Amino acid sequence: MVQGIAVVTGASRGLGRGIARGLGHRGLTVYVTGRNSGDDALDRVAAEVTSAGGRGLAVRCDHGSDEEVKALFERVRADSGRLDILVNNAAAVYPMDLATPGPYWQKPLHLVDMIDVGLRSNYVAAYYATPLMIETGGALIAHVSFYGAVSYFHGPAYGAAKAGTDKMSFDMAVDLRDRDVASVSIWPGFILTEMLQSIPREHLPPDIAANLPNFETPDFTGLVLERLWRDPERMTLSGQALIGAELGLRYAIKDLDGKQPIAYSEMMGKPSGRFIVPRA
Repeated sequence: MVQGIAVVTGASRGLGRGIARGLGHRGLTVYVTGRNSGDDALDRVAAEVTSAGGRGLAVRCDHGSDEEVKALFERVRADSGRLDILVNNAAAVYPMDLATPGPYWQKPLHLVDMIDVGLRSNYVAAYYATPLMIETGGALIAHVSFYGAVSYFHGPAYGAAKAGTDKMSFDMAVDLRDRDVASVSIWPGFILTEMLQSIPREHLPPDIAANLPNFETPDFTGLVLERLWRDPERMTLSGQALIGAELGLRYAIKDLDGKQPIAYSEMMGKPSGRFIVPRA
């Protein structure tokens, strides 16, 4: 069985870190990327991937720099000669500012960075990765999105980045439909990140504290993406926005703690399916 080569962008913490570990659990070699923040967070993630059963490789990359992104995929080509999975997770995220109540004009302007390091950086990573993925064949590009694409969540900067991600993923799928490379958006649920775990429950809003048992481990998304990559019907799902919890049911995959993650589509909205493929 081909173990596969993957790149997970924005993997130094949170969801990206867990996705990388999840792929490591399935034996993949995973290049994990993040900015050089002066600590060894990225090296720790690479070590976690290796401990999980894969092979983790840390690559410091600022996804705001097109040249650094280009160099990343040149290294993957030189080192491995193939690329099976690209997970676009890098984003400029300011959790406290996003979660602060109030309209967009009363929040810091830097929230719009999500459209640059987020939507734009996903495009650039896919741009440089795709030729190698076409050569590899049977590949998967997964862009991390969320229910904010179809519902109000954290305001217009966040929503624009996620809705744009879904449309971009769809259009990439149109270009790739005869190339044996699938492009999807992946919507995880609410994630039990290491940062959230570090907060005493009594310091959390009561509704969040009560729902924590339903939060997904960040590794779960990596588990379902690996199975999607191996799915012989993978190309039939290309262009869609896929909910991670629903993929878990499709592939009979449970979370690391044994629970079956739940979808929030009734509460927060479903993928709209509004995009139209033009006739050839």
